[in-house]
Amino acid sequence: MRPLLAALALLAGFPAASPAAGPSTDISFLRVWPVWHTADSFQSYYEYHTGRELVGKWIVLRSQPDERTGLYFLVRVKNPGAAVRGANFVVRVITPDATETKVYNFPANVKAGSWLYEIGLTGKDWAVDHSHPVAWDVELQSPDGGLLARKASFLWEKPSR
Repeated sequence: MRPLLAALALLAGFPAASPAAGPSTDISFLRVWPVWHTADSFQSYYEYHTGRELVGKWIVLRSQPDERTGLYFLVRVKNPGAAVRGANFVVRVITPDATETKVYNFPANVKAGSWLYEIGLTGKDWAVDHSHPVAWDVELQSPDGGLLARKASFLWEKPSR
């Protein structure tokens, strides 16, 4: 019994890994795809009866929180480590009606496990009905601005010739 107590006492003396050590670098995007949603596509029986939007294993972030219609980036995030509080999704797009890059920031807490983030450019931020961007780039940044995950469209990468 004493060897067991001695081993436990020895292990208790080692510092435990803390979440303050920084976010996991194992976070990845399993898939990113743009899709157009109308406000009606978010309506559910649950919302009809409760007045609250239905959420499951997904998280909805919108550039205009009171508007639902728009272009959404469905981002499947895999986080095998601890949750990351204070992260930031950065979405860059080139729209069909403009040549300059538009940048949108979405503060988020990234939960552990696999979660779907529906990141919406809604209302006046995506006024072009049912159109997709010419090119796009989605990043997940740590609270200190470091890159955790990134995915870009083919045209964003400007392939070499």
